[in-house]
Amino acid sequence: MYDELIIDLVDKLAKLPGIGPKSAARLAFFLLETDPEYVKSLVASIINAKKNVHFCEICGNTTQDKICAICANPARDKSMICIVEEPRDLIAIEKTHQYSGVYHVLGGALNPLQGIGVEDLRIELLMRRLQDVNVQEIIMATNPNVEGEATAAYLARLIAPMQIKVTRIAQGLPMGGDLEYADEMTLGKAVVARRPFDEEEL
Repeated sequence: MYDELIIDLVDKLAKLPGIGPKSAARLAFFLLETDPEYVKSLVASIINAKKNVHFCEICGNTTQDKICAICANPARDKSMICIVEEPRDLIAIEKTHQYSGVYHVLGGALNPLQGIGVEDLRIELLMRRLQDVNVQEIIMATNPNVEGEATAAYLARLIAPMQIKVTRIAQGLPMGGDLEYADEMTLGKAVVARRPFDEEEL
């Protein structure tokens, strides 16, 4: 039904997360029909972000600098590290205004079926951070799904011998969901009501 150029555009848009064929087609025609200057600015923004945004050397968050704004902020409580899977999860927690510590972004979750193992995540970087004697608490805020739970349990076992308090956000979140889609009030309460990791979960 579509010309080859439109089909190519729709196919590329459909590869974006959460975008199916119908949504991709709607986006494609929106871009074709909208102001050309907007399209140019959109393309420029994508290229600029791809070129200049990278990962924080300390926590793995996205940043234009070597160290992200959160890690560089002297007002943040460096004794608490909240572990999340992706930068978008960090943003979701920040929006709650209920957490004043720092973060560690793993870059995903353990998923053997998809070939994601320990070496594919920023676990070694985390363990190096934990050599700092000032770290007193690790908060597990991985997604409440099978992969997130398995990742949290694996990390808790690694951290256990270090005598660092390990907690997890409260289960006010639906099992199988993602942090980025949780409403701010529910997520904020989950952070505040975090609980210790039970021994049987290790």
